[in-house]
Amino acid sequence: MAVDRAFLTKSVRAAYIDRRLEALYPETPIPLDHRDAYTLLVAVLLSAQCTDKRVNLVTPHLWALADNPTDMARAPVAEIQAIIRPCGLSPQKAKAISGLSRLVIENHGGAVPRTFAELEALPGVGHKTASVVMSQAFGVPAFPVDTHIHRLARRWKLSSGRNVEQTERDLKKLFPEAHWNQLHLRIIFYGREHCTARGCDGTGCEICRTLFPERKPESRAGR
Repeated sequence: MAVDRAFLTKSVRAAYIDRRLEALYPETPIPLDHRDAYTLLVAVLLSAQCTDKRVNLVTPHLWALADNPTDMARAPVAEIQAIIRPCGLSPQKAKAISGLSRLVIENHGGAVPRTFAELEALPGVGHKTASVVMSQAFGVPAFPVDTHIHRLARRWKLSSGRNVEQTERDLKKLFPEAHWNQLHLRIIFYGREHCTARGCDGTGCEICRTLFPERKPESRAGR
């Protein structure tokens, strides 16, 4: 099979991926169950090194204890930790949830801050967590990069970044800003459903087959 030269440039590959993922996933529901910006912030924090499915099983119990920063700041850290233990890293996460709740009250009048700098100043909140909150709670264009997106960006040769920070910069250059908030979720959905780390070797899923028809399975692209 001859190489399809239409897909040799990153920009053309990106445009195809953007269109195809929009067709596959016209709706982009947030995978983490939440009620507002605060519960989204806490849920995203809990999702570090934990599946969204497990977080969604845990958070109803946490919200029963406290679903707002005032009540959470008053809750004993030990109680928070006991509830979130299934999510892993519970000592650190419990302290972070308690600490950020207190700072949201003290420094932001009880409302989740709406800037990257203020969010990232909260305990346990890194750039990815802040990006999810800014994009999904406040509609600010952002491109949170998780392990799925980082893996697929390399597999689809959209980025050669060795870390998520470089991958984020590369993807922001390739895709229209107006698409970022939905596109990052679409890539996650596709990566979980079709282009998994073990289930696709760079040749198995529809997008890989279309973009790289001559790729050999043994290349283990993007692994």
